[in-house]
Amino acid sequence: MMEERNKIQTVAELSAKGKTPEILFWVGCAGSFDDRYKRVTVALVKILNAVGMDFAVLGPEETCTGDPARRAGNEFLFQMQAMNNIQVMNGYNIKKIVTACPHCFNIIKNEYPELGGNYEVIHHSQLIQELINSGKIVMNEGGAFKGRKITYHDSCYLGRANDVYVAPREVLQTLDADLVEMKRCRTTGLCCGAGGAQMFKEPEKGKKDINVERAEEAIETGAKTIAVACPFCMTMMSDGVKAKNKETEVMVKDLAELIAEAQGL
Repeated sequence: MMEERNKIQTVAELSAKGKTPEILFWVGCAGSFDDRYKRVTVALVKILNAVGMDFAVLGPEETCTGDPARRAGNEFLFQMQAMNNIQVMNGYNIKKIVTACPHCFNIIKNEYPELGGNYEVIHHSQLIQELINSGKIVMNEGGAFKGRKITYHDSCYLGRANDVYVAPREVLQTLDADLVEMKRCRTTGLCCGAGGAQMFKEPEKGKKDINVERAEEAIETGAKTIAVACPFCMTMMSDGVKAKNKETEVMVKDLAELIAEAQGL
């Protein structure tokens, strides 16, 4: 059973059988290589398999979207990486993509079309919301999260860049938990400090790191779980919680992990 939950095929394997997946799961660099975010990838795969989703991954044919390169100002490298990905996906006739990374989501959805990559792109929070609304994922009342305080940190590339605020919150509300908002949320949310390729450099001099400021706001809500929907936010919020010596009290988890846990997957 456990092997079935983790089962995943590559697009190349399906193509060899003359098939194309209904949806391509774009794993992303963090979901592939970051030890912490690999757990999110596994959680999402378990969810997709549990509902019988027809999906596949590119596997070794997937490379970086080029988002960090473009944000850091290397347009030439971005176009090289983007064109490679577009050529591969168009070759497989990919139409629909889901990803757990708002950075991948934003750039494939909004910036790949100008280079010939036109796809329906959804974030995993939106897909999970759809699965819940359609009844494919049924949440039990009084589950493991009943009454527990959870706060949600808005990813800049999901929220302000793409106006996705409702889906993540609707997903969390199905947990039967107590969703508490930080003072700065939704359109006025505070960045975790990693966007715009800032993830890969040390912060400029100042009074306080942004991720510590944001972690303090989350801790002040009294929530014992900080929900995120982005690998960059996951790292920054986790580090912020550690900086406040609260890592044993406050957990930082992705939406997919929370849903998979609630479903016993």
